[in-house]
Amino acid sequence: MNLTLKIWRQHSPDEPGQMVKYHVKDVSPDMSFLEMLDVLNEGLILAGDDPVAFDHDCREGICGMCGMVINGVAHGEQKATTTCQLHMRHFKDGDVVTIEPWRAAPFPVIKDLVVDRSAFDRIIQAGGFVSVPAGAAPDAHAVPVPKGDADDAFDAATCIGCGACVAACPNGSASLFTGAKITHLGSLPQGRPERASRAKTMVEQMDLEGFGGCTNTGECTAVCPKGISLDVIARMNADFLKASR
Repeated sequence: MNLTLKIWRQHSPDEPGQMVKYHVKDVSPDMSFLEMLDVLNEGLILAGDDPVAFDHDCREGICGMCGMVINGVAHGEQKATTTCQLHMRHFKDGDVVTIEPWRAAPFPVIKDLVVDRSAFDRIIQAGGFVSVPAGAAPDAHAVPVPKGDADDAFDAATCIGCGACVAACPNGSASLFTGAKITHLGSLPQGRPERASRAKTMVEQMDLEGFGGCTNTGECTAVCPKGISLDVIARMNADFLKASR
């Protein structure tokens, strides 16, 4: 298939960017979206042009690096799919595809489609450590965990920190990400001693980074490639209020 791509090009954080149009020919429907961009970049390099910069690593939907807005939707319109796992069979010959970086003040553009997501790292760091001595690997079931709590922790732990929730939110909120990290540890016995204080410090850091507030529009969970539930935001708010009393 042949596609027309409109891609955001920005040489550096201090320079203005613009949408640039490219044409890609003979795209296989079996290619992933990133492989299609690889083909584009090979052509640009052969022509002596600057290739399009974009983040990627595992290309297996695990690392959360491949963040971009495709046709106005974070990671594209295919539900529960990261950009690297989005295949070209979901597009049609002659389609015009618009590709932009995450749009949020706490995610400044580094170059083209690459943004600085270190704000997420600082939110995690603000949560501190688990104070329960771990030591060597414990025996199986040494610390009993109710099935419901284990499921909640596992579901929250699937968050890969890609930032799609922030890019989709009209307020640029990181509540889904922060709530997932708080719920992950707070649901387990080892993480409960700092449950309230962890929520307080992480939410405060989230605000310091410049992320907006949550108004429960649900755009975040709709584009989340791992389907993180809005329940984690309710859990975060409850823990934060408890710690703030």
